[in-house]
Amino acid sequence: MRYRSRVTAPAALLGSVAALSLASPAHADASPAQTDAAQADADRETGTPGPETLGDSVYPGLGNGGYRVSAYDLDLAYDAGTRLVEASATLTVTATQELSRFSLDALGLDIHTVTVGGETAAFEQAGEKLRITPASTLPAGETTTVVVAYGADPRRSLAHTAWVPTTDGFAVCPQPNSAHTVFPCNDHPSDKADFTFRVTVPAALKGVANGRLVSTEDLGDGRTAYCYASREPIATELVQITVGDYVIKERQGPHGLPLRDVVPTARATALEPALALTPNLVSWIEQRLGAFPFETYGLLPCNNDSSTAFDFTGLETQTLTLYKPNFLLQAEKSIGSHMMHELVHSYFGNSVSPATWSDLWLNEGHADFYGLLYRYERGWTDSLGLTTMEARMKDTYARGDQWRRSSGPVAAPNATNLFDSQRYLGGVLVLYALRQQVGETAFAAIESTFLERFRNASASTADYIAVASEVSGTDQSGFLRDWLYGTKTPRMPGHPDWTVTPATTTLRTPQNRPSAPHDNSATL
Repeated sequence: MRYRSRVTAPAALLGSVAALSLASPAHADASPAQTDAAQADADRETGTPGPETLGDSVYPGLGNGGYRVSAYDLDLAYDAGTRLVEASATLTVTATQELSRFSLDALGLDIHTVTVGGETAAFEQAGEKLRITPASTLPAGETTTVVVAYGADPRRSLAHTAWVPTTDGFAVCPQPNSAHTVFPCNDHPSDKADFTFRVTVPAALKGVANGRLVSTEDLGDGRTAYCYASREPIATELVQITVGDYVIKERQGPHGLPLRDVVPTARATALEPALALTPNLVSWIEQRLGAFPFETYGLLPCNNDSSTAFDFTGLETQTLTLYKPNFLLQAEKSIGSHMMHELVHSYFGNSVSPATWSDLWLNEGHADFYGLLYRYERGWTDSLGLTTMEARMKDTYARGDQWRRSSGPVAAPNATNLFDSQRYLGGVLVLYALRQQVGETAFAAIESTFLERFRNASASTADYIAVASEVSGTDQSGFLRDWLYGTKTPRMPGHPDWTVTPATTTLRTPQNRPSAPHDNSATL
C-alpha cells in the first residue's frame, strides 16, 4: 500500500455529534459534554491549518509550517521472521501559530493511531503528508507531544525510499528527502531536533542508531532493546538506524574521542585496514576545522553491496557514515580521499546543515575541497591523473560555462541536477576562488567563524557570504554572488591566464569513470 487514507475522530466528539442529532435545540438544554464539544469545535475554527510546505526551491512540497520540532523519540521493533517494523514516533512540537490542523511528512507508513497532547487526534494520509487534526486548536507558543504509532515494510516499493534492506535487517539512507519513509517528521534540514532511539531486535542481531549507546536491555523474550541518544541536534536527512549481524569495534581518536564502527561480523577482519584509518583522518581535519563537533564518529559498512541498494558510495549520517563495504576493501590511496570527504560532512552538512536544499554546495563543495587537499598532500593522483589542487581547479575552471548551462549556477540547483558535479567540484571552484581573493589566512578564519556561528543550526548561502565579508573586512557579496549565481564563469583571481571553454564545445565528463547519480565527488 503506497498511500493509505484514514480519518479517526476523537470518541468524545463522535459521542457529542450523536447526542446533538437527537436533541431539539428548542427545548433541550446542552449537557456539559455537549457544551465542551461545541466549544472545542469553536476553538478549532479560531485557528488555521499549518502550511503543508516550507517552500524549498528544490523540493517545494517538503517540510511543514506552523510549528517547530525540538525532539524526536523513535521506538522501532524489527521482526526477523516477517522482516517488518512496528514503531512509534514521539515528537515534541511548539506551535508558531494557532493550529487547527497541521501536517507531517510521511510516505509508505501504515499509520495506526495519532495522539496530540495525550488526546486522540483525527488523521488523514494524503500523498506524502500526514494531516493531523487535534481535539482542540493548539495555541501559538504551546509545546505539546505528538505520538504516531505505525508499521513499515523496509522492502516496500515506493517512489523514493530511505530503507536499505539487507539479508539480516536494514539500514537507512534518508538524504535528501526520504527520512519520512522511515518515520513521520518535519523532513527538512532547517528544522533540526534532538533524537533518542530505542531499537528492539532479536537477540542474535544488533540495533544501532546515531549518537551514543545509553542502555542495553534483555527483554527476556529472545529480544534485546538498544537505546541511543544524540548529544547534538540532528537533521532528519542525517538519521541512521540499522539492524543486522554486526560487531561493534571501538577505538580511541584524537583527544580521547570515542570512535565506534558498526561492521558486518563476517567481514570485520577484511574491513579492519580501512577502519583503522579514521583516527589519523580526524587528526588531519581537526588541524584545519577545529575540534570534532560530535560525541563520537565511526563507519557503518552496510551489509549490502548491491548497485541498487543506494546510489551513494558513502553517506554522512550523523556520527556514523554509511558505506558500501566493497568500496572500503580497496587500498588507502583509493579510499582515503573520499573517507575525508565524508568526515568533513561532520562539520559542513551535519554540524552546520543547509538552510534549504539550494545550499547543498556548502556541504559538497567543502567536503570535496578538503578531500582533494588531503589527496594531493599525499601525492595521490585524482581521477583525471592530476596531482595538485591548482591543476584540478584549472581543469574545472575550463568547464565552468558548460556546467552552468547544463546544471545551472552552483547555488541554483533543481531536484534533477541537485547532485551534479556543479555542486561538488563547482563548489570547490568557488571556495578556491574565494581563497585566491582573500588569502589563506583570511579564508581559514572565514571557515572557522562560519562553523562556530552556525554550529548545531542551519545556514544559508547568504549567511556564508555575510561571514566572508565580515571576516575578510571587504564586501564579498558581489564577488561571491557572481561565482554562485552567475550564468558565466567569472575571472579567477591570481590566474589571469586561465580560460573557459565555450559552452557549445563538447567537454569530457567530470570524471573518467561511470558514476551513480549522487557519486559526483572528485574524491572518488
